[in-house]
Amino acid sequence: MQPLTAAEIRSCLANTSKGEGQRLTLPAPPEHLAWPDLDFLGWRDAKAPGRAYLVTPLGPTVVGLALSATVPPRTLMRSSMCEFCHTLHDAASIALFSARLAGAAGRAGNTAGTYACTDLACSLYIRNLRKPFLPQPQETITPQERIARLRQKVTAFVTRVLDTDSSGSRQAA
Repeated sequence: MQPLTAAEIRSCLANTSKGEGQRLTLPAPPEHLAWPDLDFLGWRDAKAPGRAYLVTPLGPTVVGLALSATVPPRTLMRSSMCEFCHTLHDAASIALFSARLAGAAGRAGNTAGTYACTDLACSLYIRNLRKPFLPQPQETITPQERIARLRQKVTAFVTRVLDTDSSGSRQAA
């Protein structure tokens, strides 16, 4: 992912007001993030654990979403898989993230959701830069194919929220 400034991150959020974007807590100063290892920037708000953010390239632009996150159960007895990176985690390390839809559907209260790693560190898991607690099933695809799958899954989720095509243009209703 190309490096972004704090202002670019705050201004790309598609499903928040400008004021909400200005008040969000960044995960770290942008110059301290490992941009070459990221396919998308995702983080939980340290000041509001029920809030999370996802910023990703979409066509020629960068789009960000504000997400609501569930509090996962505190159990190690069950496992779940992240829908983005396909990493197997204990149930406490997977959360349901939901985003208010863009436009009239969002104003009516409609959302889209997905189950993902609670820390949104999917890019690090697929590159083996962060290790999950549970042993992982052996995959038969290459690391590059895993990266492509991750990008496709994130793009599909963002597209569903924005009701856009893959080029970033709004679809006709």
